[in-house]
Amino acid sequence: MKQSFYAADSVAGYDRMVAAVEHLMDKGEDRLSPEEAALLETMAIFIQAFDDRHHPLPSVPPHEMLAYLMETSGRTAKDLLPVLGTRGRISEILSGKRSISKEQAKKLASVFKVAVDLFI
Repeated sequence: MKQSFYAADSVAGYDRMVAAVEHLMDKGEDRLSPEEAALLETMAIFIQAFDDRHHPLPSVPPHEMLAYLMETSGRTAKDLLPVLGTRGRISEILSGKRSISKEQAKKLASVFKVAVDLFI
């Protein structure tokens, strides 16, 4: 039985799909036809699913994720006062002594433009 060119569960199919995505991206997103844009989006979903299944990222505690996002974005504890409240509370969260509430997680996700799940 012949395997599909874009077999989602084979490494060879994955590699071909990544190459096809790179080819479309090299063309420039503003130069893609509607069909090519849809294909690019679909292939990106398949690639992400393959990566999630075969190369899952390790789970990171919410306070470590927050510290990482603060560092990479150049934000300080002072910048998070409107979201988390007092400096003491921010310090407790960053040290792992206090958990992040669901409401705080939603606000942090909005500030950092990431999924809420990273903070829960």
